[in-house]
Amino acid sequence: MPPPPPPPTSLSPSYPTPATASSPTPRQIAALVLNYPSSNLTTASARSLSASLLAVAPALPTPVANRVLKLLWHHAPRALLFFHSLLHLPARAHAVSPCTIDLALDLSARLRHPRQLTNSILALFPRLRLPFTPRTFPILFERFAASQRRPDIAVRLFLSLHRSHRVVQDLPLFNSLLDALGKSRHASKAASLVRALERRFPPDVVTYNTLADGWCRVKDTSRALDLLRQMAESGITPTKTTYNIILKGFFRAGQIQHAWNFFLQMKKRGAKDESCKPDIISYTTIIHGLGVAGQLDKARKLFDEMSKEGCTPSVATYNALIQVICKKGNVEDAVTVFDDMVRQDYVPNVVTYTVLIRGLCHAGKIDRAMKLMERMKDEGCEPVVQTYNVLIRYSFEEGEIEKALCLFERMSKGEDCLPNQDTYNIIISAMFVRKRAEDMATAARMVMEMVERGYLPRRFMLNRVLNGLMLTGNQQISRDLLRMQEKYRRLRREIRL
Repeated sequence: MPPPPPPPTSLSPSYPTPATASSPTPRQIAALVLNYPSSNLTTASARSLSASLLAVAPALPTPVANRVLKLLWHHAPRALLFFHSLLHLPARAHAVSPCTIDLALDLSARLRHPRQLTNSILALFPRLRLPFTPRTFPILFERFAASQRRPDIAVRLFLSLHRSHRVVQDLPLFNSLLDALGKSRHASKAASLVRALERRFPPDVVTYNTLADGWCRVKDTSRALDLLRQMAESGITPTKTTYNIILKGFFRAGQIQHAWNFFLQMKKRGAKDESCKPDIISYTTIIHGLGVAGQLDKARKLFDEMSKEGCTPSVATYNALIQVICKKGNVEDAVTVFDDMVRQDYVPNVVTYTVLIRGLCHAGKIDRAMKLMERMKDEGCEPVVQTYNVLIRYSFEEGEIEKALCLFERMSKGEDCLPNQDTYNIIISAMFVRKRAEDMATAARMVMEMVERGYLPRRFMLNRVLNGLMLTGNQQISRDLLRMQEKYRRLRREIRL
């Protein structure tokens, strides 16, 4: 695709005026993009979509454009087509902002072979005379370290930033690289980097906290505790965040007694040192951890006592308690806690509703779970893909196949949210319960649709579907599925600037 129109002469883009009351909503714009005849990213399709957008929305302010991208998040080709159509809008209609480019960068880096595409999107910053944001390169660190399972790609990108993008490699950016490595379970690689670059990037409290979190994610709490000693030797005072990271790490490692003893030490030392005193995050962590470990009575007692300790529960604390009651107790008790939460003027969020919906489904009360989802929508809380995935999964388990597929159709139309890769995997797996010819055809359709939306099915899943089609005599669909593989390769080639 050729370069977009020249940037404005001013270094500060002239942002369009806010949309009028009669302008289409972000959801309506997303529907327009979803119903556009083609998702192939070419110059012609981007310009054509741009004209269609201009016909219905004289202006697309940055918040609206960003919201549309998020609504299209699970259909990467359509989302990227929308992004590139923005580049063809006149300046009066939209001025591309750095945060919008960040969103497109995150979308492109999510794909299996993202490097050419991400490089072309990165090039938009200097081309449009826009500054990189604090999130631009951390996005790539996270995606390359996690999705590619290749931490060296993220490290090389960081080390080349000054040369390739004239970006100053400072300690905050280095810490963001360490964070990406830790979250992708490359704690050893992060620790090695800190040792190798210690003179260039002297560790601060964020560095140590990030390393501790990385070790805790791989359940190596002894190394996380060693960092407390290293911090003291370096003259760096641990923060409440440090202690909360290690507390959570004990639960991750299944070291329940260690976690409880550590929490008691925090309370004891907190009487003299405020930085050690348990806060709302500490209590939420231990309530959830004890509940998951089966110590529900102890978790509920802590929940009841925390206000006396001067720590008022938050929505997140209620969410943790509701979740563990659903897992280890009676879902009706969880409903009682939910009702009590609402009576005390807490506003449930999407996590609250989703964990309770999961609890109701697990107890076989799917109809009540469906009604609760309608209630959350009435309360102005939009269901997310995880909410739908729970309902779809349990509907299949209860043999309510039509109900599950109906929910999926609602998702596909973008009524609340689009299906993600987990949604497709749930449906494809469910089609093998009966192994009927029509079920295998549905599984094949799901595979083809997920590819169209930018997801790559695992080889095992693809082979399983192909075998199922052959065994049920669906040879034509088998050939269509094989052709789809080649179409997918073309799709990857077409997603270019």
